[in-house]
Amino acid sequence: MSGFDNFNTDFYQSSYSVDDQNQGGYGYANNENPYNKPYGQYDYSQPMGYTSPEMMQPQQPYTGQIFQPTQTYAPSPSQSMYSSSFDDEPPLLEELGINFDHIWQKTLTVLHPMKAADGSIMNETDLAGPMVFCLAFGATLLLSGKIQFGYVYGISAIGCLGMYCLLNLMSMTGVSFGCVASVLGYCLLPMILLSTFGVLLSLQGMMGIILTAAIIGWCSFSASKIFISALAMDGQQLLVAYPCALLYGVFALISVF
Repeated sequence: MSGFDNFNTDFYQSSYSVDDQNQGGYGYANNENPYNKPYGQYDYSQPMGYTSPEMMQPQQPYTGQIFQPTQTYAPSPSQSMYSSSFDDEPPLLEELGINFDHIWQKTLTVLHPMKAADGSIMNETDLAGPMVFCLAFGATLLLSGKIQFGYVYGISAIGCLGMYCLLNLMSMTGVSFGCVASVLGYCLLPMILLSTFGVLLSLQGMMGIILTAAIIGWCSFSASKIFISALAMDGQQLLVAYPCALLYGVFALISVF
């Protein structure tokens, strides 16, 4: 233990004592630091060293107008462009390619075989009328007890494909598949009259055979006339009418039998 006491006293020699704790550190005495005063002796009447900005400058009253913005709203150029484009848009039926005036003119051209066909109108791809005529033909067959909707659409698709290939080989300008389907569908209108007669009377007698042959000639003549005028195929109407007669003959067989 004597060795440890000698080590403790000889470790570091300093003149610091416990009594020096009551003195201020780093050169500041108790009388110079106001925060070292005991509780109850601090003078709260003295002003603080920090003052807020609100106390330094008086608050200015608001002089603006409430709910009245100073800048008026002006639409952007893109918004004005969209609003003007909506006004200039065509009607919905015109965008879908449905023109009732042209549908009526094509129907009159089919019903009047001797009337000259307008090539500009007939060269349009209009499938609204043909779809209606196909449904009407199937509905009249349904009234006779014949559910032949699948045969009607199937034979129509095959016939349109065959006529499309044939007309592209025969004409110099060429034709689209939609135009061929449109013309063949409009010329199906006389066949609806034949199926309507089949509801009222039998088409398997002599009267029915004559009526069926007349309807086939009517449909094929109207279709060939429209194709000749639309594709400028002068002198080739009989060549076009023959395959059309074969196609409409199949529809006639469905109506008779």
